[in-house]
Amino acid sequence: MRGRTDPQAKMLFGVTAEDFVPANHPIRRVRALVDALLEALSPELTAMYSSRGCYSVPPEHLIKGTLLMALYSIRSERQFCERLQYDLLFKWFLGLNITDAAFDHSTFSKNRKRILEGGLAEGLLGEVVREARRRHLVSEDHFSADGTLFQAWASQKSVRPREEEQPPRGGAGGGRNAEVDFHGQQRKNDTHVSTTDPEARLARKGNGKEAKLSFAGHLLMENRNGLIVDVLVTEATGTAEREAALVMLDRRDLPGGRATLGADRGYDTKAFVEALRQRDVTPHVAQNNTNRRSAIDGRTTRHAGYAVSLRIRKRIEECFGWMKTVGGGGKLRYIGRAKNQLWATFTAIAFNLTRMANLEAQAA
Repeated sequence: MRGRTDPQAKMLFGVTAEDFVPANHPIRRVRALVDALLEALSPELTAMYSSRGCYSVPPEHLIKGTLLMALYSIRSERQFCERLQYDLLFKWFLGLNITDAAFDHSTFSKNRKRILEGGLAEGLLGEVVREARRRHLVSEDHFSADGTLFQAWASQKSVRPREEEQPPRGGAGGGRNAEVDFHGQQRKNDTHVSTTDPEARLARKGNGKEAKLSFAGHLLMENRNGLIVDVLVTEATGTAEREAALVMLDRRDLPGGRATLGADRGYDTKAFVEALRQRDVTPHVAQNNTNRRSAIDGRTTRHAGYAVSLRIRKRIEECFGWMKTVGGGGKLRYIGRAKNQLWATFTAIAFNLTRMANLEAQAA
């Protein structure tokens, strides 16, 4: 028998957003972790705001919203706020009532400077790593490092000579997206710069690949469960990966004792290996013997742990893959290194929370 539609909507509800989220939904484990971490950061959040004036959107809502954008591949703040208006799971995650209106998307932009200056993202990532350490999910002495290229939010057409006072307007085809012919021109970072994002640099992944405006992304991963310990976004230079690996090693919270660092053969240089040994870190770096002599000798390769590190270090590609696909890093959505560093840090936090929740479910 065909059902009938009822045009009269119910006026009163005796339910909350909590009732619409399944009891076994994996997002519940993620929220429990986030709530505990934000509780620990509450003093820092209070110090970021004045004690007078109008009440702002709670910073917890902005942090949780940023994490949801990474977890559910939301491409922009505008799209997130639109979905927040009708998605009950999003409202439940933020702690909103069903009838609460979503805040405006400009709230993210207005508070981004405050979050950057307060180091909130780095502090939250540190809390996540410390929580993972308390749960014995993080290795204390075995790590891996690697880098990749994140395509910048800038067009190839925006690359112009540095000495050019004003970019030409119009051109063949007309309009704001006019045709530009670079045939026969040699464009280098020393002589050319993007007018859209001056911090982005032309870089390519390998020989025979096209050069694209990019930033270099770097990760430091622990080898026990593949959790991200640190993340760094830099300019895409030829030495960025090795320099970033040393920076991340220097600023991470090392409990003490000798550690190992696995990396691909791009890190096999005499200066980098010596820098690791000075930091009391054993260089488990893949040997590069192509027309050269490797800086890694038998003192390192004769140990069984060397082969184990080279095998496990490849798991860092899973982190990069998640950040580029689920986290929306296939092409960056922000301009400038600082804003993209903020995105990368929150995306790494979302990855760690997902991984920790899955590990918790497996142990249950």
